[in-house]
Amino acid sequence: MTRLRNSPDVLVAGGGPAGVAAALTLASRGADVVLVHCAQGAGPRVLESLSPLARPLLRGLGVLDRLPAACHAPCHGNRSSWGGPALTASDFLHGPYGAGWHVDRAPFDAALRRAARAAGVRLHAGSVRSVARHGGRWRADVSGAVMTTPYLVDATGARARLARRLGARLVRTDHLVAVAAGVPLTVPGHDGPYGTRGGRERTSLVESTPFGWWYTASLPGGRQVVMAVTDADLVAGAGLRTPEGWWAALAATRHVRARATGHRTTAPDRLRVLPAGTSRTLPPAGPGWVAAGDAAAATDPIAARGLTHALATGIAAATALTEEADGDPRAQSRYAALVDAVHDEFLRARAVCYRAEERWDTPFWTRRRAPASVTRRAAGATPGSSR
Repeated sequence: MTRLRNSPDVLVAGGGPAGVAAALTLASRGADVVLVHCAQGAGPRVLESLSPLARPLLRGLGVLDRLPAACHAPCHGNRSSWGGPALTASDFLHGPYGAGWHVDRAPFDAALRRAARAAGVRLHAGSVRSVARHGGRWRADVSGAVMTTPYLVDATGARARLARRLGARLVRTDHLVAVAAGVPLTVPGHDGPYGTRGGRERTSLVESTPFGWWYTASLPGGRQVVMAVTDADLVAGAGLRTPEGWWAALAATRHVRARATGHRTTAPDRLRVLPAGTSRTLPPAGPGWVAAGDAAAATDPIAARGLTHALATGIAAATALTEEADGDPRAQSRYAALVDAVHDEFLRARAVCYRAEERWDTPFWTRRRAPASVTRRAAGATPGSSR
């Protein structure tokens, strides 16, 4: 089949896991796919963890064994100090899929795109600048090149840039941010406080505090990420605007401090403030287009489900487009209903998780105890358990 350079069957905007999952799924079904990705990457991410539930998704996409070891390290479970000072554990090793991963997103995403290219997906560095409907097809300006296509996938992240240009609206639940720093792991041959060789702890750790919560995990390449998570308007009051204030707030923790300060004794040189809020795009699909990953629905990182959600919605979005192309007029509405149902379930689980922490009557926590439109009683909700 002759492929017209600027007239693919599907144009996918966004080269992260959601976009690649959609592109690979479409290519496996015979579609000519152009994947548009920013050559500079999408920037730093909030939580760099991958649930064991993602393994069958990666295997189904044919990429599980094509991801280099340098882009991921094992994650054996979650530890949390939530609702009380003691640590509780949730382990992956006895589950059906084994360990999860802590991933370095830049090489991880690059490896996914290489797999997409090997599967026949055409990569185009740049971004979709504009899009309009003409004669039953989309006409898109892709960094100076004009492409026409019958189908679009928006995988541009939580801002849902493409879907919003097509008339969808972004509904934000909160304005959560993560104030993050990298800490080099430089204690070779040391048995850390959690019984790990080389100071490496292969679990994620979450610890709640009056202003929000802390997260830390070891990443590939001898690094550790440490971040304070709170609402954007509370950053200054918590002292998190400067490296010195951030370091002082870290020193006030118990469990995160034990991990982080074993590797570093001074404040970091700089901090990164990263958006981490919950939002949804309404609608997440329409005739000839779908949104996937954070562009469809972005979730609070307490759930540790972002990458798994990106892969799953990418696959489901591609399936909806295929079914629409095969003449099913309700494919997009079913996909939209699925995205909405999964997001509503996340909101219920998130409410239960936050309400389990009752020690502090501070703005961060009282906001999350307020009655919500979506509530549910559930037992045993812990950080990282909402997927």
